[in-house]
Amino acid sequence: MKGFSDEPQHSIGLLEGGTGLCDVIDNHIYEQCLSKKNAFFVADLGVLVQQYILWQSHMAHIRPFYPVRCNNSPAVIEVLAALGTGFLCVNKSELELVRSHGVPSEDIIYSGVCKQVSQLKYAAKNGINLLVCDNETELQKIARSHPNAKLLLQVSSETSYPDDMSMTFGCSLKDCRRLLERAKELGVQVVGVRCHISNFSEDDVYVHALSDARCVFDMAENIGFKLKILDIGGFGTSAIQLEKINNAVMSMMEFYFPLSGVSLIAEPGSYFVSSAFTLAVNIISREIVARDQQDNNPDCTPNDEPAFQYYLNEGVFGPFAGKLVEKWISTPSVHKNTTPDAPVFYSSVWGPSGDDMDCIVEHCLLPELNVGDWLLFTNAGAYSLGQPVCTEPNDSSSPPIFYVISSTEWFDMKDASISKETSLKNFSLIPYFFNSCQTTTALSVPA
Repeated sequence: MKGFSDEPQHSIGLLEGGTGLCDVIDNHIYEQCLSKKNAFFVADLGVLVQQYILWQSHMAHIRPFYPVRCNNSPAVIEVLAALGTGFLCVNKSELELVRSHGVPSEDIIYSGVCKQVSQLKYAAKNGINLLVCDNETELQKIARSHPNAKLLLQVSSETSYPDDMSMTFGCSLKDCRRLLERAKELGVQVVGVRCHISNFSEDDVYVHALSDARCVFDMAENIGFKLKILDIGGFGTSAIQLEKINNAVMSMMEFYFPLSGVSLIAEPGSYFVSSAFTLAVNIISREIVARDQQDNNPDCTPNDEPAFQYYLNEGVFGPFAGKLVEKWISTPSVHKNTTPDAPVFYSSVWGPSGDDMDCIVEHCLLPELNVGDWLLFTNAGAYSLGQPVCTEPNDSSSPPIFYVISSTEWFDMKDASISKETSLKNFSLIPYFFNSCQTTTALSVPA
């Protein structure tokens, strides 16, 4: 069986006849065990299709703009472009990537907080006019380098920052009028508001955000701008959250923006890609330590039971980089034959660098494992595909990605994107063939 990796012409393994994602992982682990045992991703593109369908069911009045920084896999960009999402890009390379997949300029937002002048000129040259701005310095650069820009004014809601340690993005309400007046003086058009929300656990977060947006809309109208776009930002990944957010937002829209004709957009990133990717990593070393010496485990008391520290061939300076920004990493599943009643031990999981920061999972329960065993991390699609910062002792490239999709979801995607003239032009669909190797079921161990 030949794998399907992330190349300019994207090959997609078509799953038929009861073949599942676990079978694909089994086969690629079998292949890697015959070679270098390198880490790899398996990406189920059908998840993107299902998430989009779910979005249309719960959030039909809000258009999704996907933040490319979340996962810049070309296949992800191609599928989402085919389905009709817009895109948020923070730099020129992301703008070029999205444009290379035929995304119209009007479906792209240049959202970088600090924009390089040369990149502003690139956006201007290519008709990418929708830009985010939150301060006067950026406004002046935009006025000089991109005279046709249409700005979304980024506003920080009072619920955006739960503690004093958070970095603040977006201008406060008291600064909005000054920024709007300055935009008027410079002849820069302002067309909407982008709400910067980082604390989604509060039930009233959208009440504050849309209330603040209404104030900005009123300020802008008094100064001479007619705002027509409202970006409500990003959020979580579940259907329950979608329905909850939609209900909250639409009720607030009826209250603050009745019959206004405002276009609503949002920025679902992890929502689309997190559950679509599974990361398989190999154990390259292990240590046995006393349980009371287990780091970051204050509940442990001294006893004779051992604890294990496992070292993987990838870490937080590679595909687990989200851990550095406090992204929660789930307990891995074990890819080996293990009886259900096998004993489990206090364990921690580390990357290969030897750095104290390179701790992937501080505390979990796992059966005793050996060098050469494999661990699987689900929900690995968000903020995991960047170039590794530290290249020792692993390779300098990111793990390869093997794409698959079921035949049913493939036809769902074709149906959903039938009106897109450029849809799926970079895909090559190939039936997925099995090795006749012995497969192993992954064992999920509770934390």
